[in-house]
Amino acid sequence: MQLQKTIKKENLRKVVFLDRDGVINRDSPDYIKSWSEFEFLPGSLEAIRLLTLNEFAVIVITNQSVINRKMVSGKGLDDLHTLIKKAVTSNGGQIKDIFYCPHVPEDRCSCRKPNPGLIFKAKEKYRIHIATSVMVGDSAKDIECARNAGCGHAVLVKTGNGEEAEKILKEKSIFPDFIARDLLEAVGWILAHNNYDLS
Repeated sequence: MQLQKTIKKENLRKVVFLDRDGVINRDSPDYIKSWSEFEFLPGSLEAIRLLTLNEFAVIVITNQSVINRKMVSGKGLDDLHTLIKKAVTSNGGQIKDIFYCPHVPEDRCSCRKPNPGLIFKAKEKYRIHIATSVMVGDSAKDIECARNAGCGHAVLVKTGNGEEAEKILKEKSIFPDFIARDLLEAVGWILAHNNYDLS
């Protein structure tokens, strides 16, 4: 009788979910379709490095309708994400994984933010403790996604669509736990509130 190997999943309690465009890199109304269009926002590489040094797993959660809009192939987006991860690694940080939704809003899929499907996919893969996780985003959809998924904290950054997001969230009576100028300030807040019981 052949015994099957049991693959033990990771059990992550310290996780920071990051939106991509407008948080890590400059957003564009024309979408980010290639490495030549990708530009890290000031301080974002340092922010991810600090999270990594403090033993947080960084997971990117991003809507990427460029695929279903036929502007980029799945391979093209994967290649871009590989380059992003390499750049982060070369600066002392680590992005553990990137989960993206390829659908347009009209598809009404469960993985497109503000729906929590991408976070749930990450939870299934890594056994993440959602209640101790943090979501950082620049849009109302990001903060709503965090609340819909049950994340412990949600942080809004003012880069990208942050200013507009504040107004939308107030109208919906949804409030982030902290509003930061950028990802680096957001990470400073996260590290100051790192009171996790990891026993």
